[in-house]
Amino acid sequence: MKQRLARIGRVAVLAGGDSAERSVSLKSGAAVHQALRQLGLIAELVDPADTGVATLKGFDVAFVALHGRGGEDGVIQGVLDHLGVPYTGSGVMASAIGMDKVRTKQLWKGAGLPTPAFYVDGVSEAPAEMGFPRMVKPSHEGSSIGMAKVDNEAELAAALAEARRYDSEVLVEAWVDGPEYTVAVVGDQALPSIRLRTPHAFYDFEAKYQSDTTEYLCPAGLDEADEQALRELSLRAFRVVGCQGWGRVDVMRDEQGRWQLLEVNTVPGMTDHSLVPMAAKAAGDDFATLVARILLEAVYRFAADRDREQST
Repeated sequence: MKQRLARIGRVAVLAGGDSAERSVSLKSGAAVHQALRQLGLIAELVDPADTGVATLKGFDVAFVALHGRGGEDGVIQGVLDHLGVPYTGSGVMASAIGMDKVRTKQLWKGAGLPTPAFYVDGVSEAPAEMGFPRMVKPSHEGSSIGMAKVDNEAELAAALAEARRYDSEVLVEAWVDGPEYTVAVVGDQALPSIRLRTPHAFYDFEAKYQSDTTEYLCPAGLDEADEQALRELSLRAFRVVGCQGWGRVDVMRDEQGRWQLLEVNTVPGMTDHSLVPMAAKAAGDDFATLVARILLEAVYRFAADRDREQST
């Protein structure tokens, strides 16, 4: 791996931005930047909110650690494509779809994959069988920002109003009563699943980034058959959206024991509370090795794409 890394020139670590997830992105970027420097690479932190994107032209590859809008929705990917700079993670289309919870669920449903019943507020009607509780989610936000569990019509109205502060499109989803899991994907490999356990009503922003009461179980406690089924489902869900490079798929198990896909994350967190590094560690990779794998996958993928273009 060291020889392959030695061929890489300047690396831009994109972090910060101006989304609601800026603070988390800065932490992710700092951790990735430190790991790249430890690996002996020439890496520089670049915050598009401060410097713009013109400076990216001089880099050989970009590690995208921008969470939320502008970084996870295909925008920065389009800029990098235009500049001809290879980058980590999914391309424009998959990034845009993955950031859009509604379109992701529509794709999964169309592909016959399991996902909780849902509707879009103000666009479609609630399914007749959908009672309470329900989950309210801004369609284009991450880190559980603007999300709420509601138990009645009054709480629903208040949650919809709060969610609209973040997004003009709001997803309302049937509540799933059961354990939550997440599966990281790096390259073509689904890593060991993680079970998330929190005393909060759900895995919200505080539980993700601030609470010391959240438990992460890896191994997740599943038997071999269930673990394999969960990893295969997550990898299929990842590919249906068109994702590449790395990411994470969030899943719940309902009261009947069925898996229910929630969402895909195309630029997951890389902080000390983050889940992809935890899964990688369970698979035998430390943080620096994980960062190196993600970066090398991007370099090779873009080189292969260029070779195909030149041969046609």
